[in-house]
Amino acid sequence: MKKILVIAAHPDDEILGIGGTIAKHVKDGDECFAIILGEGMTSRYDRRELADNNKVQKLHEDTFRAAEFVGYKNVYMENLLDNRFDSVPLLDITKIVERYIEDIKPDIIYTHFGGDLNIDHRITFEAVLTATRPIGHEYVKEIYVFETVSSTEWNFSNTTNFKPNYFVDITETLDTKLKAMECYVSELREFPHPRSNKNLKVSALKWGSIISRQYAEAFEVVRIIK
Repeated sequence: MKKILVIAAHPDDEILGIGGTIAKHVKDGDECFAIILGEGMTSRYDRRELADNNKVQKLHEDTFRAAEFVGYKNVYMENLLDNRFDSVPLLDITKIVERYIEDIKPDIIYTHFGGDLNIDHRITFEAVLTATRPIGHEYVKEIYVFETVSSTEWNFSNTTNFKPNYFVDITETLDTKLKAMECYVSELREFPHPRSNKNLKVSALKWGSIISRQYAEAFEVVRIIK
């Protein structure tokens, strides 16, 4: 049994980028955990104090419902300001990540691609890299980054595009991922929006075709140490 830790910026990222892979880890007997660093949603209002707290609470409830579908053992919410991670010192976010790594002691970490359009995704990536520096003998041996539809592909100015070199066959778990995403009533959109279940299926079909499988999720390897 391995311990898997997903470090995501917002509610739904832990499903969008890696829901099928987590469901597969669970089927294989691994323990899966997720940290959601941000509260989500509040940046959609002109001012954060105008946010509908009932809707934010519902979003968090959706997170725990989605977690049950894919099999996360626990999901931890940190409630950093949505799309305002750059207002928090990177050191503070890094220390949050470090605390969870110390408590969970994961064998594998999955997090955001560092070239995403979303500022919170980029800072999450930086915090994870800082928190997992290979110092001494006890550190995380495997780190992978995932794409997040409606963020990774929209950073047209990024000179370093997402170039996956690690793929997971999710043919048997794609339906689980899509059902989990349906829990996110406020986040799911209608096609052709990329954050739609139809597009998630198309994306999985695309990555699957690259490895001669029906459906897959794709990752970039940050580090593997054996």
